Amino acid sequence: MAPGAVAPTKSSNLLGGREFPPVTWFKDPGLRKLYLLLGTVILVSATNGFDGSMMNGLQTVDNWREYFKPSAAQRGLLNAILSVGSMCAIPISPWLADWRGRRVAIIIGIFVMFTGVALQSAAVALGMFTAARFLIGFGVSLAHGAAPLLVTELAHYQHRARITSLYNTTWYLGSIVAAWTTYGTFNIKSTWSWRIPSILQAAPALVMLTFIWLVPESPRWLISRDRPDEALRILAKYHANGDEHDELVQYEFTEIKETIALEKEVAKGGISELWATKGNRHRMLICICAGLFSQLSGNSLVSYYIGDILNQVGITDVKSQNLINGCLNIWNMIVACGMAFAVDKAGRRPLFLCSTAGMCLMFICWTIASKYAVENKSKSAGSAVVALIFLYYTCYNAAWSGLLVGYTVEILPLKIRARGMAVVFLFVNLALFFNNYVNPVALQDISWKYYIVYCCWLAAEFVFVYFFFVETRYTPLEEIAAYFDDPTAEKAMQRVHETIDDSHIDEKPSKMEA
Repeated sequence: MAPGAVAPTKSSNLLGGREFPPVTWFKDPGLRKLYLLLGTVILVSATNGFDGSMMNGLQTVDNWREYFKPSAAQRGLLNAILSVGSMCAIPISPWLADWRGRRVAIIIGIFVMFTGVALQSAAVALGMFTAARFLIGFGVSLAHGAAPLLVTELAHYQHRARITSLYNTTWYLGSIVAAWTTYGTFNIKSTWSWRIPSILQAAPALVMLTFIWLVPESPRWLISRDRPDEALRILAKYHANGDEHDELVQYEFTEIKETIALEKEVAKGGISELWATKGNRHRMLICICAGLFSQLSGNSLVSYYIGDILNQVGITDVKSQNLINGCLNIWNMIVACGMAFAVDKAGRRPLFLCSTAGMCLMFICWTIASKYAVENKSKSAGSAVVALIFLYYTCYNAAWSGLLVGYTVEILPLKIRARGMAVVFLFVNLALFFNNYVNPVALQDISWKYYIVYCCWLAAEFVFVYFFFVETRYTPLEEIAAYFDDPTAEKAMQRVHETIDDSHIDEKPSKMEA
């Protein structure tokens, strides 16, 4: 068991084997400012959510369909091209985040996104619209590869799991804005019915660009680049309101510095480091499967092709389809945000297992209801499909929405964190590409029978999660390595604790009390 894996009490939390008082973030000026700034960083995911819901909505808008006249295969490519752009940026993203820092990678990604949105909004042909979406995907991937690292590496250790899990839930914030914008513009009798939603896709990026200059750099990245003084100042400013001698700040700083030094000692160097040890191979297996499972669980059917699904079951009115899409995204946001605050209390494994089992059960019921709705033209079965979509997403959002990023980013040590997250997003985008190219064709050719594939796949997901996902709750970031690596990892942590004990840190109480 990792040294810090002890449930917090009302009076203490553990870090480096020492007890510290719990922190109420909204009562502390430094943390209030930090989390306000990080709240803008997590909007990177909102851009992705906006795109998914916008494309869902545009495919129900008559003016968009008549203007571009896409075939089923072209629609698949149009949706999949965002993933292609993202995958093309993945080799660059971790290198940029490690070389120039997390903030610079986000800023470059934002500017590429702006270029793509401008071209998409001004599109006069399907090819131009498609190329613009490639650029949006490229920019999102650059920012996406750095933003969760910055969030988890800046957050106070007592709040890290919750705020990192919130990162991916902002997908629904963008999705809600897009869904209701499309609902409000679909009756406009001109190309502005789809150009307005497209322009608004720049909104999350605009907010990020406004505030990113105020966001501090990751102290862990600074220490890895031999800039410890800057790292200490940032930790002190936001975790102790500027007091560099605060006991908590000194413990955080020492543990981070010693852990990074130890990682450098055993590092293999190069891409092979991702699979060089048994622990890293376990991490990569989880990262690859988490990326695939997050998109191959049936959720992308609704994210991009809800119009096709509803048409199948007899709900053909465009207004009703957009209304269902808008309400679904609001519900998803509520559930996903609520569950993000439960990750420490409930634990990662229980949430993943319950979520995956629930999705499998709901999908089986969804498949049965779809059969009756399609073959018997049953209106009640069609209504049941809508209800089951809501129940399915309730299960999905119990874990996979927030913990896709929250869990994978925390199990990766700093040395491979950027590259490991690139692996996660690579497999997310491979799954999205497959879904967006195959789903419309499969739905058209074999209708509800296509859902049987997902029922079987979800059962296989549950088995994998049960045997390979490990519990990490209540464990500080630098101490999670003990769950994955051989006994030398625990010896490494002992060295960290010895260094902390020998550093003669003043044992005055931390100022940050609830």
